[in-house]
Amino acid sequence: MNFVKHERITVDPRIMVGKPVIKGTRMPVEQIIRELAGGMTFEEIIDAHPRLTPDDIYAALAYAADTIGNEDIELSIPDDAISG
Repeated sequence: MNFVKHERITVDPRIMVGKPVIKGTRMPVEQIIRELAGGMTFEEIIDAHPRLTPDDIYAALAYAADTIGNEDIELSIPDDAISG
């Protein structure tokens, strides 16, 4: 697996049970992604969480993309595709 260093993201088992958070906060990357997916704008997220900056939101997106990009994909063949 290829690990990318994310300067603004930290993982510490003592903070939010080890979920990736924006460094210096308790704001999980997951929550930022969910708020974006729910239609919130950068401005709305920052208004709701004043310690965040646009760069923190971009860092959360980059972290999420790199995490998904490094997932192992397991493919399976459906049973009905084999019996033919």
